[in-house]
This record gives sequence, structure tokens and C-alpha cells, in this order.
Amino acid sequence: DIDLQRPLGLGNIPCAVLARPGSMPRFSRYTKAVLKWHDPWKQPEKVVEILMKFGSSQSEKPVLFYEFDSYLLIVSRFREELGRVFRFVIPESELVEDLTDKYRFQLLARRTGLPVPDSRIVSTQSDVADCEANLRFPLVVKPLTHDPDQWTPKWGLAKAVHIDTPETLRKFRSCAVPPEIQFLAQEFIPGHENAIESFHVYVDENGEIVGEFTGKKVRTYPVELGHSCSLTLTDAEDVAVLGREVIRKLNFRGVAKVDFKRDPDGRLFLFEINPRFNLWHHLGAVAGVNLPAMVYADLAGLPRPAPARARAGVRWCRVWQDLLSSRADGIPLLEWFNWAKSCEIKRGLAWDDPLPLLFGGIWRTSSNLAGILSSGHYLNKLERLKQ
Repeated sequence: DIDLQRPLGLGNIPCAVLARPGSMPRFSRYTKAVLKWHDPWKQPEKVVEILMKFGSSQSEKPVLFYEFDSYLLIVSRFREELGRVFRFVIPESELVEDLTDKYRFQLLARRTGLPVPDSRIVSTQSDVADCEANLRFPLVVKPLTHDPDQWTPKWGLAKAVHIDTPETLRKFRSCAVPPEIQFLAQEFIPGHENAIESFHVYVDENGEIVGEFTGKKVRTYPVELGHSCSLTLTDAEDVAVLGREVIRKLNFRGVAKVDFKRDPDGRLFLFEINPRFNLWHHLGAVAGVNLPAMVYADLAGLPRPAPARARAGVRWCRVWQDLLSSRADGIPLLEWFNWAKSCEIKRGLAWDDPLPLLFGGIWRTSSNLAGILSSGHYLNKLERLKQ
């Protein structure tokens, strides 16, 4: 993604990218090679084959960065094979599986005493009765592993579904497709999406914290349980302290995003731990803590960037989605415009690297137009106009 490539570019690190056709990283000035894309959920072996071919062709082992759960699981599950031609940091395989599967994560959290909200697995209608007896409604229900191609067509852009009553949960369970799919039902922690705060860290192989910073969501799209469209860095010491404690309890190595939600009384509840690179690293790099560049330096045998404290207040937004979210939240247009204008990072927009936004936009527009022109609906409408 462009928000992972950008901090590498800021560290003067050239990239070979494996990304969907038409996606912004393919057009970046930092891109020196583009690899053929295959769906990482459906064709992981093909992805490994492409990576192995590229890695084997290089004079030195390239440093491999991975974003999104699908690529994290590929690197973890094929680590021995990929490790022959790449250098990368990644936690132990069992820990990766525990952190990417939401039910396994709940079991891990209970074993290690991590402060997670109460939850239950929902795989059959009988599990609904268990939820009713042991959990306090309302609930948030989410898939155990998030595959957008499976989730989005049925449940929309939100990452989870808000469930108010047992009856609603029963209806949700009966609508699940495929019917054997499993979900995690978790007690809802009151508060807006801007109550979600996070700790970001890189821990080297010796267990030393090399770099860290904290941040919080401002808005998501959709407004509730959506994807981040506006973020800001913070200087929240309690988030950092609890984040370090979580990392220590898990004996963690690598990069991680530790997500919390702060309830109305100020208590922090742990939601999830993502052991991979992510868009927050763009904010960190602009704020003075470039975690991907630190990882690259360690793996390439170069001096690390000088230690620094991240500058609080650095902001990022995904302009179009943030506009829609702010309007849905009742924020005046001028107020939102001033916010967006003052954001140091607007996703995809960089004056020293303008082609990703320009050509990525042209690609999306032409693809959408081609889809409309080739659709039966359009052809039928055209035929009626002719008549």
C-alpha cells in the first residue's frame, strides 16, 4: 500500500512492489520493479512463487515488508522457504496464528491476563444462547479472520456489525454465508471511534524496543465500526505503558500495532494486536520515528536512524472517505475543510511523488467506466434509447 511505501521512500529505500493492478504504489517514483499480482487469500502458493523468483534473481537478499493479514500469513507460513532468498522480521509462527485468528487471540489473552472485553465464539444457533447467558448486550460481531472479499459483499464496508439484542444475533447468524462461517461476539465498549487508541512498536531480535509511538482514530468510514479515514499521533503515556506491558507478556519480536479502546471512565481495553506493517507507519515516519526504515537498517546491516520521540499532532486523512464520514457525523463543511487542509499527510497526495494519485485515479476511473460500458444493464438501456 502507498502508506507503507511512502515511509520507505522517505528513508531513500527503493522498492519492488506486489500490489493490485492500478494501485498507487505501482506508479511511485520509488518503485523500481512491479511483480505480478495474485490474490493472496485464494492463491498464496502463486504469491510465494512470484516472490521466490524475484528474490532468487537478486545479487543480495532483499528486505521483505508485508502489509495486511493475508500477506502476513503467507510470510509466516512459508517463512522457511522465503527466508532462503529474503530478509524479514516476523514473530514466531504460533504467535502469528494466535494474533490473526480472533478466537485464538481471546484464548491467548485469557492465558496471559490481557485486558480484553468478554467474548464468545458464534458458529451455531446454540452459541447465541451462550452469548445471551454470559455476555452483556449490545455486542460487536466480527469474522475470526477478515477477508474483505467474503465479508464486504454481505455485510458492507464496516469491519464488524453492531448487535443490540439476542434476536438480532439469531437473525445475523441465520444470514451467514457460507453457513459454517464462524464469528466472534464481543461486548461493546461504549464510546465513539475516536476512543480507539493504539501503540506502535518495533522490537528487535534481542527484545529491545527500537522505536515506538502512540496515536488515535479521529474518524472512520462508515462512521461506526468502519475503516480509518482520519488519524492523529498522540503522546498518551498510559497507552504506551500498557502497550509495552502487552508486548513484554507475549515476548514479542517484530513490528506491532496494539489497539485499545478507552471507555468513558478512562480504562483501556485491548481489542487486537496486528503483527505487521501498516498505514500508521507513514504518520510515524513524518513525525520522526520511521519504523520500516529502522527494520531495513537492522536487516541490511546499516546504522539505525537516530532515536527520536514522535511528534504528537501529526495527522493523516483519506480525503474523500473522510469528507463523507464528517458529513455523516454532522461536521460543518468548512470545519472539515480546515481539518483536511491542515493534515500533514493526505493519502496518496505527495508533491514530490504525484503520479500514484494521478495514474491510480485514471486507472480506477477507466476501470469503472469499462465495467459500466460492458454491463448488460447499460447495453439494455442503450437499446431502449435507440428504440
